[in-house]
Amino acid sequence: MDKILDDATRARAELPPPGDERYDRYCEALADELSSGWADVLAANATDVAQGTRAGLGPELVDRLALGKRHLDALVDLIARTRVALPTVTAPTVGHRAGNGATVRRLPKPLGVVLMIFEARPTVTVEGALLPVAVGNVAILRGGTEIAATNQALAVVIGRALKDAQLPTGTVQVVTDPDRRLVRALLKRHDKIDGLIPRGSPSLIDYCLTSSTIPVIASGGGVNHLYVDRSADLELAARIALDSKLGEPTACNTLELVLAHEDVAEELTRALLRAGAGLAEPWLLRVDPRLAAAVPPGAPVAELAAADNGREFLERAVGIRPVAGLDEAVAHIRRFGSQHTEGVVAADPASVEAFLAGVDAATLVVNGSLRLHDGPTMGLGPELSIATGRLHVRGPVSLSALLTWSWVVDAGGRLRGETEAAT
Repeated sequence: MDKILDDATRARAELPPPGDERYDRYCEALADELSSGWADVLAANATDVAQGTRAGLGPELVDRLALGKRHLDALVDLIARTRVALPTVTAPTVGHRAGNGATVRRLPKPLGVVLMIFEARPTVTVEGALLPVAVGNVAILRGGTEIAATNQALAVVIGRALKDAQLPTGTVQVVTDPDRRLVRALLKRHDKIDGLIPRGSPSLIDYCLTSSTIPVIASGGGVNHLYVDRSADLELAARIALDSKLGEPTACNTLELVLAHEDVAEELTRALLRAGAGLAEPWLLRVDPRLAAAVPPGAPVAELAAADNGREFLERAVGIRPVAGLDEAVAHIRRFGSQHTEGVVAADPASVEAFLAGVDAATLVVNGSLRLHDGPTMGLGPELSIATGRLHVRGPVSLSALLTWSWVVDAGGRLRGETEAAT
């Protein structure tokens, strides 16, 4: 551990300031090295996938581990979008004239040394090596043991990119040691680590929040809901619900539970089953027992239990539960939601405004898919994660959220005592 932190401290001191051309060079090199080394990464990834399958991981979780050509294309695109965003994100502010005549402006500064702890998505390794570093941070990356072989291969690729860009070798360190004692020790080093970004299950995030005094950008679990008002277009609501879940069932911004106004809950159940009838891949509608009469024979359904409240299904499944109205829906979300992404489908503007006033989450979606809670989709640029905390950043953790700022006072010889005397 001492070597990891010593190398990180040294790299932090040697890194150029945000906006330096070497960061653009690093992005370019990372894309090139990923492309040329992708065959080696895939070979290592096949080892992880085989191990995960032998260990009995479910198909959705194994899919999280697996890499393919589409992942390379997405990562190269992410790097290209990051390069485009960098000049704007790292530009100093123009500043303003203070009352005493001095000019006050801000300079972007990196957060410092960022520790990322994550689980089974190897693409996060590349994201962690890209976004924090592109704006001048040092990144220590510790992925789950499920992707250890893939991370070892990615570490080689990242190291080559750092060398190509003439950045310090300790700028990115991919920790593949499976010993959890190392993680526990790192979490106690607030003297060397400036920011902690956990990505994964609620248990991982809770552990980081309770085991460390390092400031945390917490991306909480996605126990997300969609309230369907009695004024809603039910066919639209059904399409929104399925799009909010089935595209990527294990993502943090996906839907778990539809809360349907009791006046329309049965018809919405039928609309959901109609909307999902032609899907190529199987899926499941978890139905509250009170809605059983709306389910035709042979439909892909299971009973929605009380224990399903507040639970991430992590499968191609959506639940539906009737509620007496908006107030009950808001109370349910307050009790069981994770303050990540919550949505409402309603034609009545008063219902929409009441929902927005009563529900508190990082993003609230009106008459649309919960999957729209995404940095690039929202026009905020590349994102590292989605934060559910209440300080520093909430929602998409974009490049700007990985920077802090120094105030610069261009005083022109002014003294505080002279200013006070003049007033």
